[in-house]
Amino acid sequence: MGSNRLYGPLDPAPDAGWVHAPPRMGFFTDTSVCIGCKACEVACKEWNHVPDDGFDLLGRSYDNTGGLSANSWRHVAFIEQPGTPPDTAAERPGPQFLGMPQRDLPGRTPDAPRTDFRWLMMSNVCKHCTHAGCLDVCPTGSLFRTEFGTVVVQEDICNGCGYCIPACPYGVIDQRADDGRAWKCTLCYDRIGDGQTPACAKACPTESIQYGELDELRERAARRVTALHDQGVAEARLYGNDPDDGVGGDGAFFLLLDEPEVYGLPPDPVVSTRDLPAMWKQAGVAAAAMVASVLVAFATRRRP
Repeated sequence: MGSNRLYGPLDPAPDAGWVHAPPRMGFFTDTSVCIGCKACEVACKEWNHVPDDGFDLLGRSYDNTGGLSANSWRHVAFIEQPGTPPDTAAERPGPQFLGMPQRDLPGRTPDAPRTDFRWLMMSNVCKHCTHAGCLDVCPTGSLFRTEFGTVVVQEDICNGCGYCIPACPYGVIDQRADDGRAWKCTLCYDRIGDGQTPACAKACPTESIQYGELDELRERAARRVTALHDQGVAEARLYGNDPDDGVGGDGAFFLLLDEPEVYGLPPDPVVSTRDLPAMWKQAGVAAAAMVASVLVAFATRRRP
């Protein structure tokens, strides 16, 4: 087994056995231009025939989806933050929940004073990790690595064991309640196989969701971060683009305007199978020590 099979930088499609694999494809989501229209959610459901998950206003946000699930392969998060005057940026208290905005116009009455805030919006999706824990633990081969480096579930093979769910460091993959099988974004495998753009990226009116060759997307994202920094947006940062991170880099990465935790993302995700080689080694040493102890015991026992 190579040293990077479970952890570290890797080109996943050739490693999975694809000969003459095309360039790795992925998503770059620029949250700085997301307007929260949810066109991506709708397009994903329509193209992939994802069932509806009900109409449920959460009461704490304009977000009526709540998060990624077996029936929501795209989720637009709404995060409300207090505004930050330019001269007090260093004293910002951090993200706070301010409740739903008043029904009246801000500042119209003393009971509804104007409050400065900003929306952070992000269309979340499966990360299609370089080292995908869900794929590593699947006992049936239902999850597989495509020639584009993405991770896809074959619903006709999935037996509903659910091992993949705790293996995902992002909490993306989920079982559907009515059939027990696991579901998640396929990065529109059927569309990209025909040279088309995934439905969510095609529907995005602001190009917040960008699809393309991963190396080119990373270069584009780096230029975008530099441009935002030059405009005074010091908080702009990339998430999931580093091949040296705990999952070997993501096939879907993001430009964020605050810490990952603010968006509900783990700050330092690690593939759950990273430590397997060390565990196997330790188990082998323990087994050898036990066998040696038994042999010594037999060799030194007193004869009657």
